[in-house]
Amino acid sequence: MLNFSFQNQTRIHFGEGQIDKLSTEIPKDAKVLVVYGGGSIKNNGVYDQVVNALKDHTWFEFSGIEPNPKYDTLMKAQAVIKKHDIDYIMAVGGGSVADGCKFIAAAALFTGDDPWDILAKQQPIESALPIGVVLTLPATGSETNANAVVTRDGNKLPFMSPAVRPQFAVLDPAVTLSLSDRQISNGVVDAFIHTMEQYLTYNVNGKVQDRFAEGLLQTLIEEGPKALQPETKDNLDVRANIMWSATMALNGLIGAGVPQDWATHMIGHELTGAYEIDHARTLSIVLPAVMKVRRTAKHEKLLQYAERVWHITQGSEEQKIDQAIALTEDFFKQMAMPVHLSDIELGAADIDILMANLEGHGMVALGETKDINLEISRQILEQAS
Repeated sequence: MLNFSFQNQTRIHFGEGQIDKLSTEIPKDAKVLVVYGGGSIKNNGVYDQVVNALKDHTWFEFSGIEPNPKYDTLMKAQAVIKKHDIDYIMAVGGGSVADGCKFIAAAALFTGDDPWDILAKQQPIESALPIGVVLTLPATGSETNANAVVTRDGNKLPFMSPAVRPQFAVLDPAVTLSLSDRQISNGVVDAFIHTMEQYLTYNVNGKVQDRFAEGLLQTLIEEGPKALQPETKDNLDVRANIMWSATMALNGLIGAGVPQDWATHMIGHELTGAYEIDHARTLSIVLPAVMKVRRTAKHEKLLQYAERVWHITQGSEEQKIDQAIALTEDFFKQMAMPVHLSDIELGAADIDILMANLEGHGMVALGETKDINLEISRQILEQAS
């Protein structure tokens, strides 16, 4: 196992009715900016619950955060922050809203020339406004981690800082009952691939991390399809297990002390940046191709994945790996997700665009051993076609 330091100070309130905890989590003298997306929270009752919980607080609101939050939108919040002297950010939504709020919180106290430098130049974040999250779409784990991605002019770039880790998060599985099937599928697959990025690397004898990861993968395989089936889609136990799995997949625990890949994400980000493809749908396309192209480097963990997650016991090692990759693709299809570029009507010409963008963004040494160069990234995209 690799050396590691681990701390996650985000306090979690899990379960139905826990939005009430906002009233005690946020200081009474805080000036709160409630940030949300397109307004669905006003149709599913979440907004009303938040308003009720903040009835004794001074608060304002900012809406319109897009999926894959855009820099220009996020910067508009700065005027509201300055006008009302905001000192607390309350994110109400999914991963995009949480990510957007992390940037808003950091930009509000940024002392450099241009807040975009936080992403483009990876300028360090010295301080940020405190953040709380009411999660409405389990997927990214952004409600308890220090990571975020922001898009500007087709460039989707990540940043991370302990300063933007939310102070608390409310996870009420009941609020996910209003999600569309596409949102459910995206969330389940996003959480699945977050887990795979930290699991499907090389063996360092991190037995605890491996078993945690395998449990999360099996839970998502079991529960994900149930959330799409009419007879079980309103089952709160199903939704609760999906919600908790998505948080656990990227709160830092299963990635502590083990190598991490993230090539699927970096390549997937270019698909989102260039074509505005749903984040999770880019991942379901790229991961199987990574598994195929990198099967030699990942042989030991692929075999472990086949045997422990999919319970494949018959055949040669190569046959087991083949079957595990096929079952992974079948799972994504069962979740109504694409597994090829052709599924989203992209082809060879688009690969050239994606390759140019990877190079332009400096994504020239990806993967757990940083040996996925541009040539191998092209192989992955060609395999995904």
